[in-house]
Amino acid sequence: MNKELQSLHTVRFSDCDLFGHLNNARYLDYFLNAREDHLRNHYEMDLSTYYQQGVGWVVGSHEINYIKPAKYNEQICIKSSLIKASEQYLLVELQMLDAGQSAIKAVMWTRFIPVDVKTGRRANHSTSFMEFAKSIELENTFADGTIKERIVRLLTERKISLNA
Repeated sequence: MNKELQSLHTVRFSDCDLFGHLNNARYLDYFLNAREDHLRNHYEMDLSTYYQQGVGWVVGSHEINYIKPAKYNEQICIKSSLIKASEQYLLVELQMLDAGQSAIKAVMWTRFIPVDVKTGRRANHSTSFMEFAKSIELENTFADGTIKERIVRLLTERKISLNA
């Protein structure tokens, strides 16, 4: 099963600032929309089905680092992967790259907290969900590090300096 999912997107004019760069707030939308599409298209996981069953997730935190601007009309590749799954949360890594995947535009880690839709309170993931989550969790050691350490590793793999 593919654990690192990706899709191509075009940066839209209405999402850009006066300089033709993707607005910082819009990165969140691009990332979250891509992740939802990835879940549906690759794992047949429809979030509305979970919601109807009383299970949902809220964002506990976003940690995003902007590295290079995404520009108007540019084709970008968004990658997403589950890097840590526990009963209390899911940690998802999202990367935005150029279409050729040679330049990193941004990296975001999002922590999703499971909630009971009926009560609005935090809930643990079920055993059956944890079995699924563990089957798509990316095997790595960086989830216990920091996002900065992860970015240095990604840039090193591409032989790109943070100062470039």
